Amino acid sequence: MACSPPCLILATALLMLAACAGKGPHELAEDSVPVPGKWQHGSSTIRPLDTAALPTWWRRFHDPVLDALITDALRSSTTVRSALEKITEFRARRNVEAANLFPSLTANQSGAGTRTDSRITGTTFNTESYKASFNTSWQVDLFGKQYQNLKAAGADLEKVSENYYGAQVTLASDVATAYVALRSAEGQLHVVEHSLITRRETVQLTEWLEQAGTGDALDTQRSITTLEQARATMPALRLSIEQARNQLALLSGRTPGSLDAQLAHPRSVPEMPAGMATGIPADTLRQRPDVRAAERALEAAFFRTQNARRQRLPSLTLTGSIGMEALKQGHIFSPESMLASIIAGFATPVIDAGRLRQNVRILTSQQRQALIAYESTVLNAFTEVENALAAVQRYNEQLHILNHALSAAREAAKLSALQYAAGQVDLLVSLDAQRTLLTFEQQQVTTTAQCANASIQLYKALGGGWTHL
Repeated sequence: MACSPPCLILATALLMLAACAGKGPHELAEDSVPVPGKWQHGSSTIRPLDTAALPTWWRRFHDPVLDALITDALRSSTTVRSALEKITEFRARRNVEAANLFPSLTANQSGAGTRTDSRITGTTFNTESYKASFNTSWQVDLFGKQYQNLKAAGADLEKVSENYYGAQVTLASDVATAYVALRSAEGQLHVVEHSLITRRETVQLTEWLEQAGTGDALDTQRSITTLEQARATMPALRLSIEQARNQLALLSGRTPGSLDAQLAHPRSVPEMPAGMATGIPADTLRQRPDVRAAERALEAAFFRTQNARRQRLPSLTLTGSIGMEALKQGHIFSPESMLASIIAGFATPVIDAGRLRQNVRILTSQQRQALIAYESTVLNAFTEVENALAAVQRYNEQLHILNHALSAAREAAKLSALQYAAGQVDLLVSLDAQRTLLTFEQQQVTTTAQCANASIQLYKALGGGWTHL
């Protein structure tokens, strides 16, 4: 028995749909990058990632000023507000695609009047006519073409939502980093100011010795040079403090100087307690918004490719109208004036000079690009975590060594000052001990800040700092 033309068309369409089948976006993402079982620089004892503490990881610094700054920035930052508004835009875009799945209905109403004067009979004829109609059109989503666009729009919405979460992650780490820079500069300034006290005492001592005839002018000038050398570093440190305060105001969406009162009282560089649970690499991929956003972008590209492939399948369009026409306005809605029609159209692409095929190639290439971008994002995530873990470990080692060196430098500076006052050593010995002490004190502040920044970068790399809408 011969198959009718509609049956042939449907059979061909089903074969083409089967040819479109393959790996979905989730399978493509899972197969793209091998996920290691543990971190190279992680603890030997693997503890699950503490996802409950990650959204507010900065509270582990136990610094109320930092807590208030990040909370305020997450609420008022222009970057976060812009990312949030973008969600509204893409939610509307998805709703437009959803509306395309339903019929459209338009209403039309018109009226016309004519006046005819007869010169022969001397009479006038007035006629009126009224029309009203409802027209509907519906492109039936016979093979899921439009539904693929709807799924792509849904993936786009999820992607911009993940971008919003990613903006939160970045903002929290940026505020914490700027805050550490502020406290580090304040700490450096405090170290220099404390050093100036000792250096002024040395200058005064050399001046007394010179006046007593037991010293010389060279020692006095050397001590003054050392004093002024330390004092010359203070303007740059004050500039760093001012710039850090302005950066914090900018991150919070405020004008420069708005946070000066809140930041007026210096505090020490915040220190992160040891013992961070980093989990396994697979946990990080699920936690990081940028990885999830890259996967959503892959999904959107995949669904648009599926839509392009289905464009070669038949389409069914239904159009209909219900109209009413009467000579008097009061009779327009009477049953006798009603007219109705419905038309069904079945169309299949035959010759398009390769346009559909080339469009499939374009979108397939974009899908591969999205997959490569996902791979790059995953590799970058692994690298950031490993680098942050290594930084936490090495900077803590460096700080431990510096603490021992600083204790020795303080004792050496104390002893050299006493011996110089007793005339047992040369002034250069005492000045060198003072310079060494200042250097180690500054390095301690700097390394403490580096330890804090390494912890901040680790929490950022683990995907901490965001909360659901």
